[in-house]
Amino acid sequence: MTSKPAERRGARLAAAQALYQIDLAGTAGSDVVRQFAEHRFGREIDGFTQPKADKALFEKLVTGVERERSVLDGLLTPLLAEGWTLARLEPVARAILRLGAYELRDCLDVPARVAINEYVDLAHDFFEGREPGFVNGVLDRLAKSLRASEIEDGDDAAENAKARKPKAGPRAKRKAG
Repeated sequence: MTSKPAERRGARLAAAQALYQIDLAGTAGSDVVRQFAEHRFGREIDGFTQPKADKALFEKLVTGVERERSVLDGLLTPLLAEGWTLARLEPVARAILRLGAYELRDCLDVPARVAINEYVDLAHDFFEGREPGFVNGVLDRLAKSLRASEIEDGDDAAENAKARKPKAGPRAKRKAG
């Protein structure tokens, strides 16, 4: 991808909004993609300026989630608490989880930790409660299943960095007198 990080973030935000619209209104994904491209990106709507977005990434995310929805739901449902279903979740949280699952499964050029962080940040944009932590937990477990070696390598690197980190600051090693 050659777009700027802010444009990729804008694409993810718009994709969550589009999937919400598709979910609630039953609008065809291709119609929603066209509406966003023609009427939303970079424009002010109800006092909110929709950020610029990587339109190709936006379209890829929306059409990919729509096309793979049943597969993604099958990956996500076992990761929910016992007795919970995706249908029981708030629609924006459901859209964010589906997007994160799609990127983890199908966008292998995006590191797993980056994808997780992007969708946790997106959850923070919409929610002030426990939802961002919930999104983090579900996507982290999914990443450990779909990209085990990538996640384990990252976890090992983090553990090794902690092990090498000195326990006291530089003053603790200062020689006396």
